[in-house]
Amino acid sequence: MDRGDAYRDWVNLPSSWGKTPRESIEQECERRGKDAVVAGCIELLGGGESDAELILALGGPPARWVVTGAPSGPPYWLRVWATRGLLWAWDDAALQSIEVALNDDAWRVREMALKVVARHRLEDTVLTVVELQEDPAARVRAAASRALMRISARGECPPQ
Repeated sequence: MDRGDAYRDWVNLPSSWGKTPRESIEQECERRGKDAVVAGCIELLGGGESDAELILALGGPPARWVVTGAPSGPPYWLRVWATRGLLWAWDDAALQSIEVALNDDAWRVREMALKVVARHRLEDTVLTVVELQEDPAARVRAAASRALMRISARGECPPQ
């Protein structure tokens, strides 16, 4: 049994979310409004708290601990999920939070922040993105290279 299987067994959840993270975040935007979702993501990225419903919408089955009381796992997952929320629910008010996320101690947060940078072509972050091509984590380096390509590919539509 690999760690992923063990984790799913541990929280007693099916292995499938039943929807994509994008669908979940878009549904949450319809339910509470995009501005509220973005504000919640910014709050989580800043180390603040949010309600269980938003955390579940952002994190899916691995976030079930917010309602079951099970151990939460590493705290950086909240920042990863909040950053992923900004991938699908963007507002320029979140730019500073993404800039901070690009320098997060957790490589998974940096990688997800780079995906946000690439999707929304956040040119203001280009100097940090260039530096992240030398990140110790291979996945961060690869995401930085992709983000730079997206930023420089003007006139194209964002990926769907």
